[in-house]
Amino acid sequence: MKIAVLAPISWRTPPKQYGPWEQVASVLTEGLVHQGLDVTLFATGDSITNAKLSSVREHSLGDEPGDFKVWECLHISSLMERAGEFDLIHSHFDFLPLTWSRVIKTPMLTTIHGFSSPAILPVYQKYNGTTHYVSISNSDRDPSLTYIDTVYNGLNETLFSFTATPDDYLLSFGRIHPEKGTHLTIEIAREAGMRLIICGLIQDENYFREKIAPHIDNRQVIYKGNVGPEDRNNILGKAKALLHPVLFNEPFGLSIAEAMMCGTPVIAFDRGAMKELITDAKTGFLVKNTAEAVLAVKQADNILRNDCREHSLARFSQGKMVSHYIEVYKRILGTH
Repeated sequence: MKIAVLAPISWRTPPKQYGPWEQVASVLTEGLVHQGLDVTLFATGDSITNAKLSSVREHSLGDEPGDFKVWECLHISSLMERAGEFDLIHSHFDFLPLTWSRVIKTPMLTTIHGFSSPAILPVYQKYNGTTHYVSISNSDRDPSLTYIDTVYNGLNETLFSFTATPDDYLLSFGRIHPEKGTHLTIEIAREAGMRLIICGLIQDENYFREKIAPHIDNRQVIYKGNVGPEDRNNILGKAKALLHPVLFNEPFGLSIAEAMMCGTPVIAFDRGAMKELITDAKTGFLVKNTAEAVLAVKQADNILRNDCREHSLARFSQGKMVSHYIEVYKRILGTH
């Protein structure tokens, strides 16, 4: 089975720091290679992979900005012009590659990593009957689309070690944007009387300057920047709990699976896919507001950290995701 995996080029695959789509594409690609599949990864030239690598530019658009549309077109077309070499194309590149799907003969699977806006739905709707879609959670399915399956994102579990005894701090880990509720993590930590460490890419400069920066004192509220994999495991594992007061219907949330894999419980607003990731009162708490989140912080010690680890390994491991996708590939190709 020859598979082409199309990753975004916003960041390297795997990303040096932020880059969830690239991270998932990397974990999947390496897992497919380990299973003996013939895989070509279409990504930036500096990507790290055991698959064959094809690229049109050396560095990511996040590292060396260029005209996004130009490079995205060149990147996607570099695969589509070779489509006949593959049994299946697996796209992690949102909706743009779909516009090629009827001019090539190779079947295409698109993992929909979320909808940035309802405005992109017409593209998915147009190709709904002639291609294949996977959702990353059941909660992130649009009723106008047909899905072949839901496959949860997987993690390379070797990068996340178990921490039995945490330090005395709460953690906010993820992109800093109003919809992620970073400002609410400060409020929750303050009301709970605990230190807060914030890590993440600043996606909204005004929001960070007005709502986050004034509270950073490097004692009670600490901002460690956009940390990479070398620091991620240590910071996630030593947290008393991960705070995730998300203010939109999030389609997944890699940091939640990552925290639990380290043994850290998660306190999240009950929106989007949160109920699919977290088992309430067993691997964390699903809450409705900051007041409930503060109460949950006080109950965090009641969560058995080994339960968090085992839950994440069972549902969000690399092997689980890879085997599920191989089943989907076989169904598409009529070999299962």
